[in-house]
Amino acid sequence: MTERNAGTAGPARAAGAAETARTVETVFRIESARIIAGVARIVRDVGIAEELAQDALVAALEQWPGSGVPDRPGAWLMATAKHRAVDLVRRRETYARKLAEVGRTLEDVPPPEPSGPDDIDDDLLRLIFTVCHPVLPAQSRIALTLRLLGGLTTAEIARAVLSAEPAVAQRIVRAKRTLAQAGIPFEVPYGQERAARLSSVLEVIYLVFNEGYAATAGDDLLRPALCEDALRLARVLAALMPGEPEAHGLAALLEFQASRTAARTGPGGEPVLLADQDRTRWDRLLIRRGLAALRRAGTGPYSVQAAIAACHARAVRYEDTDWTAIAALYGRLMALTPSPVVELNRAVALSMAEGPAVALEVVDALAAEPALRGYHLLPSVRGELLARLGRGTEARAEFERAAGLTRNVRERDLLLAKAAEAAEAAAARTDEGRDSAG
Repeated sequence: MTERNAGTAGPARAAGAAETARTVETVFRIESARIIAGVARIVRDVGIAEELAQDALVAALEQWPGSGVPDRPGAWLMATAKHRAVDLVRRRETYARKLAEVGRTLEDVPPPEPSGPDDIDDDLLRLIFTVCHPVLPAQSRIALTLRLLGGLTTAEIARAVLSAEPAVAQRIVRAKRTLAQAGIPFEVPYGQERAARLSSVLEVIYLVFNEGYAATAGDDLLRPALCEDALRLARVLAALMPGEPEAHGLAALLEFQASRTAARTGPGGEPVLLADQDRTRWDRLLIRRGLAALRRAGTGPYSVQAAIAACHARAVRYEDTDWTAIAALYGRLMALTPSPVVELNRAVALSMAEGPAVALEVVDALAAEPALRGYHLLPSVRGELLARLGRGTEARAEFERAAGLTRNVRERDLLLAKAAEAAEAAAARTDEGRDSAG
């Protein structure tokens, strides 16, 4: 090797290693939920399953820079994690008893489990029902599911559920410990027990989809794998519980939301707002599926949200949207599940149905809500309303405040662009005023 080549080889290797590390992290973020679910089926402990999945990640970071990224990186991570899980089970003193209990051998791990006429063979669904066991408080179920299925960091979960980061961290740790100590079976329950956990399961599927639909943090607005997993689970759940209207309501809602995914970002990944979306890119098959599910839905919160989404789906053009109906539906949703976030969404609908001045009163009344402190959409919506009222200087300040609160790079860029537009509009109005005075 020449001296010149020796000087360039080191940086090239470093760049290659960095690129491989980014690939590993991306693949793990996409596959982590399936890996944890698959491993939990072997070790019967979600905390240990998460640790083993992390071990597989470390192994990939150590091996792939030298061996190269495998053709099926997700399968490699899954196999590595499961091998470590089997090794762990083999080392346990109770290994023989565990084998007898689950009726399997090492060679056929993970095996098909005994199934009844009402059972379903889906590790992700098992994982959701396990972490939604009533032995855990509701907030802990949500935090743990977002961690295990959504792959979110503690900080991202805290922002998603509008809670303090230390509190979320404690919930996750306590939840894992509680599930392990209680010996909760890794299964989809039957009968009344399944129905009792349904509301929590619906909620976490909804939150996982939302994280995929509008990522809390990172460089991308969308995380399609999360949307696909959540939508698939919602469909499975609706088929599993055909007599539950809210299961169909959630399925309808996610079908409608997923139908817009292709139109929500531009060629460079930048966000495209609802008013500017090319509706010919909306997936008509998903919309038809949503309408079919909506016919089986009821009057609960997810069903009402699905009805709101259906109003958008039925509008061929943005100008055709029935904002009066949407505002009324948000009023109904507020009666079912009072929330400052729902009220903020109602304000947006009111701004289109009755004008920005009416909506601004509603938004200003939300300013003191503790749950919205640090929530970037509050100043974002306020900025939109102020801009429409011609108050550009105030609008710019709100957009800049919103940009400072979001952790998503794409959203931040959009908000800063809106701040610049508001500043230009304010300057133009000032110039017009001077011309008139002159």
